[in-house]
Amino acid sequence: MDYQSRLNKVIPGGAHTYSRGFDQFPANAPQILDRGAGCYVWDPDGRRYLDYGMSLRAVTLGYANARVNAAAWREIERGNNLTRASVIELEAAELMVDLIPSADMVKFAKNGSNVTTAAAKIARAYTGRRYICVPRQHPFFSFDDWFIGTTALKRGIPGSHADTTLIFDYGDIASLQSLFDAHPGEIAGVMLEPATTQTPCGAACSGELSYAKPCAMCPNKGSNFLHLVQSLCRKTGALFILDEMITGFRWHLQGAQTYFGVEPDISTFGKGMANGFSVAALVGRAEVMKVGSIDTPQTERTFLLSTTHGGEMCGLGAFVEAIKIYREQDVCAHLWSYGQKLKDGMNALAVEKGLGAHFCFDGPAISLNYITRDKSGQSSPEFRTLFSQEMIDRGILMPWVAVSLAHGDQELEMTLTAARQALDVYAKALEDGVGNFLRGQAVKPVFRKYN
Repeated sequence: MDYQSRLNKVIPGGAHTYSRGFDQFPANAPQILDRGAGCYVWDPDGRRYLDYGMSLRAVTLGYANARVNAAAWREIERGNNLTRASVIELEAAELMVDLIPSADMVKFAKNGSNVTTAAAKIARAYTGRRYICVPRQHPFFSFDDWFIGTTALKRGIPGSHADTTLIFDYGDIASLQSLFDAHPGEIAGVMLEPATTQTPCGAACSGELSYAKPCAMCPNKGSNFLHLVQSLCRKTGALFILDEMITGFRWHLQGAQTYFGVEPDISTFGKGMANGFSVAALVGRAEVMKVGSIDTPQTERTFLLSTTHGGEMCGLGAFVEAIKIYREQDVCAHLWSYGQKLKDGMNALAVEKGLGAHFCFDGPAISLNYITRDKSGQSSPEFRTLFSQEMIDRGILMPWVAVSLAHGDQELEMTLTAARQALDVYAKALEDGVGNFLRGQAVKPVFRKYN
């Protein structure tokens, strides 16, 4: 059945996030999925795939975790969304404040974009300033115009909506300082991810990052880019904002901010909070978060986050239970450990096949990406698509690399066995031309001006 045509007919883009669109996957990828369990997904015809997409990194324990689902169902049976704040809403808020050292207060929402936009609003309201700075190397902060208007996708967005967003380079403190110099006293906040495959570690740091030795313990952490940004923000009065949508509940249970030893004024979380349930969080120190409060008479109000479903009980129940599992099973340690074994195994295979200059797994073990290069050594979306295509043929869905607690030794062996065969095809394509092996078009970047 042509599910893709049916999807495109009724959903603009064929899915409710562009990262799930057909242009992000090889032609042989399943057009639609029916269910998931653990780290596996099935299409409607019953074909099973070992999944490394893990719901765009939102599922960290495994699909359909029985304990998380039971916790969510208990809250559904208690009404799921009540007229006043619920007991589980208070419990989840107190848990988040106890868990994250920089959090004195929290606002829950359903989407990451809602809380990052709210963070920008807080920064402007608290400082009375105009500009928010974000790094060009981090691909996504919000679906709202203040950010999307800085990308190639400007259609439908008045230019003035993004004029207050300034761009700098991650890892280059001089590029950020130049924005402060050009706009003295006008920058409200600096928003960035703590790390991606690119880390904030300074030139003095040469060791490989690990779970056992977080950067907060490093004697050279003062040269860490996050520390430099924090210092600049403190000096100028701008707010230091960390977007932990992806790093949160992966790098460390208390966030990458604890791993790197920094103290943001505001942080945003989502993705791995509730094992696939829709929960996002805006947290920060009380002084700045209180711009959205209503309990201080005669204070000018800021309309911050006000969402009917932000306190939906099933998701918050799932979050509370997920944190119990994180603590009991040291989930973050497992994510680091499996990632390291996967990285080592993949890179050893590439060297064995003579492909070390053309294929590798890059980044710290907790934040991996695979790099594909053509015969001339240039980065190649065609070869990336080919590798993904060949892994799908062998039952592995790997559009990117997101690991869960459900990935174990059996899954690692399955992955490496499939990759050994996929890299044989890769080697042939280097010699005979990738076009002779690639079925369909290469994957495309989400942020492109034209379809």
